[in-house]
Amino acid sequence: MTGVEAKEELIVKKNEAEGRYELEVENGMALLEYVRTGRNTVRLTHTEVPLAAEGRGIGSHLVREALSDIDRQGLKVDPRCGFVVEYIRRHPEWSYLVAHKSEK
Repeated sequence: MTGVEAKEELIVKKNEAEGRYELEVENGMALLEYVRTGRNTVRLTHTEVPLAAEGRGIGSHLVREALSDIDRQGLKVDPRCGFVVEYIRRHPEWSYLVAHKSEK
């Protein structure tokens, strides 16, 4: 649990129309953009957190919730966003979700 989670409930919403996961924060909207590729793969393309909310674990919470959602759907992930790539590197328990080249 990050410091932010201890203070407030962070609810990530999936906005399929816009192709992104969203999290309202005090100074705007944090988001993680995605594109569905193939039948079983979700490409994570961009993470954005408002400057005033950076360094509080918002981006990590957003990525963790998105990966959980992708996992629940039985899909694989193609991480193209540097933040997501680094998150998975630091949290290898999520590496099983990464699509192999033949799955992308």
